[in-house]
Amino acid sequence: MNPRRESVATDRGSGTSAATGEANKQYKQGDSLMQLKDKVIIITGGGQGLGRAMAEYLSCRGAKLALVDLNPEKLDQAVSACQANGVEARAYVCNVADEAQVEGMVQQVAADFGAIHGLINNAGILRDGMLLKVRDGVIEKLPLAQWQAVLDVNLTGPFLCTREVAAKMIELKCAGAIVNISSVSRAGNMGQSNYSAAKAGVASLTVVWAKELARHGIRVGAIAPGFIGTEMVASMKPEALERMTSAIPLRRLGQPEEIAQAAAFIFESDYFTGRVLELDGGIRL
Repeated sequence: MNPRRESVATDRGSGTSAATGEANKQYKQGDSLMQLKDKVIIITGGGQGLGRAMAEYLSCRGAKLALVDLNPEKLDQAVSACQANGVEARAYVCNVADEAQVEGMVQQVAADFGAIHGLINNAGILRDGMLLKVRDGVIEKLPLAQWQAVLDVNLTGPFLCTREVAAKMIELKCAGAIVNISSVSRAGNMGQSNYSAAKAGVASLTVVWAKELARHGIRVGAIAPGFIGTEMVASMKPEALERMTSAIPLRRLGQPEEIAQAAAFIFESDYFTGRVLELDGGIRL
């Protein structure tokens, strides 16, 4: 019998080769799982809303947090909430659409913590508006500035942050993961030309970066939330909330903690990369 064929056939009864069996053995021992305890995670838009919810959730799992936002007061409150869970957390005021500020922020985080293992690209803004409106025969156009503001923060921001964080992770020899926050609106939502384009771009870049960065031990995944019960949504008029939830098959808003759980899943699941998790209650726009 060919000895090479014999060695491959050793574990054929279980459907695996000897090499695969050894790899599975190592995996089951937990050697390849990313543990969040003491890992340094940067979260943009971390001072409020989904960003803060993800920060607090990850802090409960032992992660060290670098929270980035433009609102110092909100940042300090979020940092205090994370520190109350017994982990190190720091605040960084930064405009994610500003190249120099992003470069400086990442350098400072690396200096403060000595490592970077992950990033959540969560910072985003809304400037909704129809492409065109016709009122009494007068055509109103979506202003270029309104388009550009959303693209700057929601698309250029993730590009800049991912570029700088990935470069620093490679420099520091830190394996880990990057999580992009896309949206159900990436499929195209009326009145959101700018937002839909940006979130579709983020979903596409997730695949591109997953392919490019895998060789460096960096995975990239994304989450596409539907309608989530943040403070902003909760403050809507009851009738508006009712219309919103009636379109969702599960008949309820998602909770910020559910998005946080998804982020933790991506960080901790070492075979997840280049894909988008849809957390939208089944809604389709």
